[in-house]
Amino acid sequence: MSTPPTPLTTLTDDETMFAEAFADFFAEQVGPLVHTMDKNQQIDPGLIESFFQMGLMGIEIPEEFGGAGGNFFMSILAIEEAAVVDPSISVFIDVQNTLVINALRKWGNDEQRARYFPRMTTDLVGAYALSESSSGSDAFGLRCRAERDADSGDWLLTGSKLWITNANEAGLFIVFANTDFDAGYRGITAFLVERGAEGFTIGKKEDKLGIRASSTCELLFDGVRVSAANVLGPVGKGYKVAIETLNEGRIGIGAQMVGLARGALQAGLKYAQEREQFGQPIGKFQAIQMQLAQA
Repeated sequence: MSTPPTPLTTLTDDETMFAEAFADFFAEQVGPLVHTMDKNQQIDPGLIESFFQMGLMGIEIPEEFGGAGGNFFMSILAIEEAAVVDPSISVFIDVQNTLVINALRKWGNDEQRARYFPRMTTDLVGAYALSESSSGSDAFGLRCRAERDADSGDWLLTGSKLWITNANEAGLFIVFANTDFDAGYRGITAFLVERGAEGFTIGKKEDKLGIRASSTCELLFDGVRVSAANVLGPVGKGYKVAIETLNEGRIGIGAQMVGLARGALQAGLKYAQEREQFGQPIGKFQAIQMQLAQA
């Protein structure tokens, strides 16, 4: 007898178990560190190691490379549960899975995947470098350029990027640069750039109002040499890499917001039960109950 299909609004038993396991992990291991990490503006290094050990940093990486072999929805579930406890770790996990790993899965060649996927399941953090000072929402107006070295075939990257999430922790950056400004956005190409490359500098870390444990930094490129083997996808197709990856990344952002809202409601309920006025918890007052019910 076949199992009836699960409604789209209901998680399967496996999905429920997956989400609950990570919800418990985040509550127990991350929860006690949230305020300290926010104050220090840094994710605890021990937690990052735990994320790798738990398989959180390679959810969609195939098992043959040491990954969890999961699907996109599993990534979204983990991102949402992380945001319930701390949006900083949620965005950290989100960028790794929905942007960097997805871009490599869909646009990387066999050699690139074999080179980076095993490391991304153990200790390699990724970052996605698209935004610039003059091209945030207008991402395709970027000015970072890549020029071909006719002798070696390498590319030389010059320019800067702003607001790059995970920059402090990342060892691998997907960098978008224009190889042909006359072609407009069709000159944009994606490159795989490793931390420590000559001429590549991680700039200042932004002092943000919120999500402070998540690093957001400037990147500076001064003639950074990138091998032709590190071009991600075809030359001039970087705009397609960006569009397709960001489409999934935005779903990750939505999951973060749902998780954050759930966490805020839980915190509000807890406070309403603990805070007393006029001899009783404020949660006993109808005005407070109405606000919580509407949330």
